[in-house]
Amino acid sequence: MYIEAIKERHSVRTYKEQKIEDETRVLLEKKIQELNEKGNLHLQFMEDADNVYNKLLNKAVGLGSCPSYIACIGKEADDLDERIGYYGQILVLYAQSLGLNTCWVGTFNRKKVKASIADHEKLVITIAIGYGKNQGRVRKSKTFDDVAEVAEVTEAAKSELAGKDQIPAWFRNGVECALLAPTAINQQKFKIRLNSDGKYEIIDKGGIYSKVDLGIVRCNFEIGAGLLNADQL
Repeated sequence: MYIEAIKERHSVRTYKEQKIEDETRVLLEKKIQELNEKGNLHLQFMEDADNVYNKLLNKAVGLGSCPSYIACIGKEADDLDERIGYYGQILVLYAQSLGLNTCWVGTFNRKKVKASIADHEKLVITIAIGYGKNQGRVRKSKTFDDVAEVAEVTEAAKSELAGKDQIPAWFRNGVECALLAPTAINQQKFKIRLNSDGKYEIIDKGGIYSKVDLGIVRCNFEIGAGLLNADQL
């Protein structure tokens, strides 16, 4: 389900006025509760977006029409932004499977957010959610070679891999899914490295909301590589 959602999902910025049906909303809120427990977060579905997206930039791209949003909140911590990205992306992909459209939004009217934010909690970002007037569009993307780095394998490994692709399929599949991950202003400022010990690491190259992006990219990569069974979350 999630692989299909990764391939089908695009950021949507113009929405119908239609509210999310009760049955779908219940499923969405149940998933939010599960992810909050798993990620130690305080994600909240806000049915009425009101004027959260009333800034000029939001209106210019059409987000002012979005009926609802997810407030991405958690206790302040060094890894909060990355966890928001990771578990928020699982939620985004789940929403896609329910027939909903989404868009990660970092520019919004914070004063209009009506979510519950406790002491020592931080509102990091929002996710616009609803029924899009379209399904978004494919955006220009970097290539596998642009973002992937593969460490030199040992001589013993080379002999074993003679005539074979020295890049394992799980890593290649993970990178391909990571390239479909939404990032702030489509910057894709990350590298995914396969080390000589067979372990991978995702390297943050900085930029606006780069830590959130890191979590989103990691989520897509792990789903594509078969390292995360999101259906069990």
